[in-house]
Amino acid sequence: MSIGRKLLLAAAKSEFLAKQATTRSFSKKAVKKFMPGEAPEDALNAAAELSREGRGTIFTKLGENLTRLDEAEAVRDHYMWMFDQIRERGIPGHVSVKPTQLGLDLSRDACEGHLRKLAAKAESTNTILWIDMEDSSYVDRTLQLYEELKAVYPSMGIAIQAYLKRTPNDIARLMPLKPIIRLVKGAYMEPPHIAFAAKRDTDFAYFDLSVRMLEAAAKGDCLPIFGTHDIPMVDRLVARAKEIGVADGKYEIHMLYGIRDADQRRLRTEGRVVKTLISYGSSWYKWYMRRLAERPANVWFVVRSMLPG
Repeated sequence: MSIGRKLLLAAAKSEFLAKQATTRSFSKKAVKKFMPGEAPEDALNAAAELSREGRGTIFTKLGENLTRLDEAEAVRDHYMWMFDQIRERGIPGHVSVKPTQLGLDLSRDACEGHLRKLAAKAESTNTILWIDMEDSSYVDRTLQLYEELKAVYPSMGIAIQAYLKRTPNDIARLMPLKPIIRLVKGAYMEPPHIAFAAKRDTDFAYFDLSVRMLEAAAKGDCLPIFGTHDIPMVDRLVARAKEIGVADGKYEIHMLYGIRDADQRRLRTEGRVVKTLISYGSSWYKWYMRRLAERPANVWFVVRSMLPG
């Protein structure tokens, strides 16, 4: 892991820096590279624009590791409202939620109850609920929640992180469920016995796991989602999908709002299914620092974006 990535991930844990960043105007200007605004209406309006280009959207309200169960109930109610907004506005949108936003740290049963209500709402509004993956200490609990709920709500999706050394076994474990898996590289600071420290090892794992999912997709056993901004990787996977007979629509490409936008448009015009992840909310600091850590060169881009002219 590079020094820059380590520093950014360490900074993500600082409550002092979080308070400083979220109250300063220059920080809010910088974060707009990755999100259209803090209000849900900002996200919905941006999604409406993207839909005119044929892109779908995944909405995420930022915030995690809540400390009170009533906060988790408020998050659940917000997403119930968001599903209604998606339907009323005719937006091709999904919702993605972290289990700790729904109280997993406080009550596993309460978290499961909230997820069930959201999954049922997603089914009734003809959309999808995604379960985000958090750091390695949550993987087992998150997989268990997905396994229990996927049997009842077949359209549910889950994010899986390629840099964790356990991930090949986790994906194999989920295959009997015909899972919907968004494979990402991973954005948390993990010890080397748990996650690959070198980028090249993560890249190799990502491609290998993606091909395995495409092979399963060819048999109708998985819907692979490639959640990466690594365009050469995406192009290789598109080519591999063609080689093994996986048609457009039997896999998807997900990228963040504001990143590789021209490539997102290109992939869509070439016939790929492309969805853009839009995050919103005032609790953006940890998420933002992890986005910068994924590619520390983005720090210079952010600095330039704040300069006049």
